[in-house]
Amino acid sequence: MYAEGVAVMAGRIRDEDIALVRERTAIADVISEVVTLKSAGGGNLKGLCPFHDEKSPSFNVSPARNVFYCFGCGVGGDAIKFLMDAEHLSFVESVERLAARAGIQLRYVEDDRSTPRPRPQQGQRQRLVAAHAAAVDFYRAQLTTAGARPAREFLAGRGFDRAAAERYGCGFAPDGWDLLTKHLRQQGFTHDELVTAGLSRPARSGSLIDRFRRRLMWPIRDITGDVIGFGARKLFDDDDGPKYLNTPETPIYKKSHVLYGIDQAKREIAKQGKVVVVEGYTDVMACHLADVPTAVATCGTAFGGDHISVLRRVLFDSDERAGEIIFTFDGDAAGQKAALRAFEDDQRFVGRTFIAVSPDNMDPCELRLAKGDLAVRDLVARREPLVDFALRHMINRFDLDTVDGRVEAMRRAAPLVAKIKDREKRPEYVRKLAGDLGMEIEPVQRAVLAAAHGPQAGGAPAAPARPRPATPAVDSPRSMVEREALKLALQEPVLAGPMFDAVEVTDYQHPVHVSVRAAVAAAGGASTATGGAVWIERVRDACDDLAGQALIGELAVEPLRIDGEPDPRYVSITMARLQWSSVTGRIRDLKSKIQRVNPVSNKDEYFALFGELLSLEQHARALREQAAGGL
Repeated sequence: MYAEGVAVMAGRIRDEDIALVRERTAIADVISEVVTLKSAGGGNLKGLCPFHDEKSPSFNVSPARNVFYCFGCGVGGDAIKFLMDAEHLSFVESVERLAARAGIQLRYVEDDRSTPRPRPQQGQRQRLVAAHAAAVDFYRAQLTTAGARPAREFLAGRGFDRAAAERYGCGFAPDGWDLLTKHLRQQGFTHDELVTAGLSRPARSGSLIDRFRRRLMWPIRDITGDVIGFGARKLFDDDDGPKYLNTPETPIYKKSHVLYGIDQAKREIAKQGKVVVVEGYTDVMACHLADVPTAVATCGTAFGGDHISVLRRVLFDSDERAGEIIFTFDGDAAGQKAALRAFEDDQRFVGRTFIAVSPDNMDPCELRLAKGDLAVRDLVARREPLVDFALRHMINRFDLDTVDGRVEAMRRAAPLVAKIKDREKRPEYVRKLAGDLGMEIEPVQRAVLAAAHGPQAGGAPAAPARPRPATPAVDSPRSMVEREALKLALQEPVLAGPMFDAVEVTDYQHPVHVSVRAAVAAAGGASTATGGAVWIERVRDACDDLAGQALIGELAVEPLRIDGEPDPRYVSITMARLQWSSVTGRIRDLKSKIQRVNPVSNKDEYFALFGELLSLEQHARALREQAAGGL
């Protein structure tokens, strides 16, 4: 549940406008910017959940109803809720983002619901993104000035012309203490906004100065294309700062989640089922320009678990479709260390991991400059499995001409083989390792088995399973019928509304189903709804039960148990079966009660109960005939 109409500083968005945003937003388009979606049948789509790690896709999207639901972690809702959870936006910021996307002019009212008036200030994220967009324009304009000549020479010296610089938004931070700060203040951005965005910082005097000066600038974009930070490269010898300086952590820039180039590479990554992980901004540019469009890079931090989560969703890296992850590292000691660290994360991917190392220890940018585009493509094509690379460099640390060296190399390499996620490949790698060490296979096999069953096998202990939301049992015929009726009310209210509303909440047995049925009534009844995300959110808001709220999201995307489109006959059969289960239960209770009544001393009660039984049995026969045909 999330509160609607809560705005920052300046009133609330009108309810009619929120409903219009929901109706005009294609949720599949919004989610596909973050998650690669595939057909799940019945008009639904599926992908890897962005909110928890999984090997098989359980994240479902229903374009017809504009809602999503993950059967793995229980998160669900409409496009507004997705943006709130995926990008950590407030409700208002999510609505504003979607409204801008759909070309809707939002109207705001004061808390006392007085005359609508335009909202004077956007939410925080929109303001920070807007400040970065303005900074991009400023830096790009500065790249053409006389003072930016070293920046232009740097780009040219690495094989990037003006078109390449413009494609990646390269710019220059000028030699001035507060030129950007003054420029952005003139555009209406506040002191606090510029500090929060990481574009400016306080000076000792208390005034604001620019964070970046005399540096070549790369805008860093999130997966949707919004600029959220900058990478800045040192150009001058008298600059005593680090070689590369990045935006600090901000509300919109989390370096452990950011991959440079993901906005341009995501479609090709999804299409090819392949991603190339490089080490720097110029390497990404070189790969893209050399027709390796799937390249991305981390930004000021080592490749880690959060980056893996981003790539797995884009790759659709699952049991159903394993992708390829290709790391490029320098051949020096630091590169080898990075590669071994990448192997530690190998099991986080379902797909295969590879490494591509230039024989001349050149990075992709240097390789393109020295040998051309074809050499970059060949580098990626000559990739080798990461496990092979890791094993080779592990055993090369030891003197294999000695017994002690061979045994120690075996001990150090055995855990790597034990960590290979494809168990069917382990015996082959045991044989390969034994051959590389010049040892018999039996001791190597024992070492691998010991490592596999030891506390370190497989890396760190598995994280505890995420608690799943309470959901009704699905193995009971009655529960399945109740579930189907509720799905009809949520997904097809125009079709099912009158028949659904005619069946009372007392005909539902499972307590969570009862809470959802009561929420439908509290939302005005299915007969009053036109369907879609607005209706589903109305029911969710009317539900006081947390398990019921989770179930509403699940039922909104779960396919109906019918081939083809539902029709009035299917609704009639479903509701008849629901009532028949309830009526037969009452008949059993009534028969039991009649057996406990003495027909002599309690004759009136006995015949009253007997008459009620006859009536119920007649009703049950009619319902059974109506329900004939099966779910």
